[in-house]
Amino acid sequence: MSLVTSVLRGSLVASALLFTAAPAAAGVGDLLVAPTRIVLNGSRGTEVILNNIGDDVATYRISLEMRRMKSDGSFEEVTAPSEAEKQAEAMILYAPRRITLPPNQPQSIRVSARAPAGLPDGEYRVHLLFRAVPPPQPAVKAPADFKGIGFQLTPVYGVTIPVIVRLGNLQAKAAISNVHLARDGGKPAIALDLARSGSRSTYGEVRVYRAGSSDLVGLQRGVAVYTELQRRSLSIPLDETKGAVGGPVTVQYFETGDGPPLLVAEARTVLR
Repeated sequence: MSLVTSVLRGSLVASALLFTAAPAAAGVGDLLVAPTRIVLNGSRGTEVILNNIGDDVATYRISLEMRRMKSDGSFEEVTAPSEAEKQAEAMILYAPRRITLPPNQPQSIRVSARAPAGLPDGEYRVHLLFRAVPPPQPAVKAPADFKGIGFQLTPVYGVTIPVIVRLGNLQAKAAISNVHLARDGGKPAIALDLARSGSRSTYGEVRVYRAGSSDLVGLQRGVAVYTELQRRSLSIPLDETKGAVGGPVTVQYFETGDGPPLLVAEARTVLR
């Protein structure tokens, strides 16, 4: 399992609750989380290591939440869970559920799955949420001439990682289509559609090469297509320092995990 890290950086953001994959802003301390993705293929569990790399003591609450991927790769909260999502939430076991970390003090969170008898084969997913708990704040006395109702907003920050349980011999296929030039933040990019079929999700990286060479001009890691989607769209910035943006290119999607990257989809086109 990859030990890619996710960092929560201490800063104020004008939001009641912020969820991101990595890196993520946090108002209390700095939390290092590894790994940022968990796949459980059996009853054997694993650990998530949390480490406070900030200068102050920080408290975090750990919980489960359901999230669905949208076609643009972003996530939405689930308000009406399916039966499979309910089963996923019910089978995940984890402890502890609240931690207080002194600076430079790592702690492990044990995560495992207990699938009920008779559960159909398939992929089940929930997201593990690490949410900062703000320290108590002293009450602010309102001015004597103040009238009405006053509110004090305290930002709360969190980061989530997917927890995936796979039961049975699951398979997936991927395909790349609709490759074309686009703009991403005003800069040239390659846009494409990534299709998925089968009984499990895919996860890996998309590489863009100049055709017939190993000259990498675009790369996006951490590209997942979860089982609620059959297709998602991507926009990958292109490296202008490698010369002209247009021309023939090869786009490859590699699955990444415990072993070497595995090529699962490829497309060749001419960018104009």
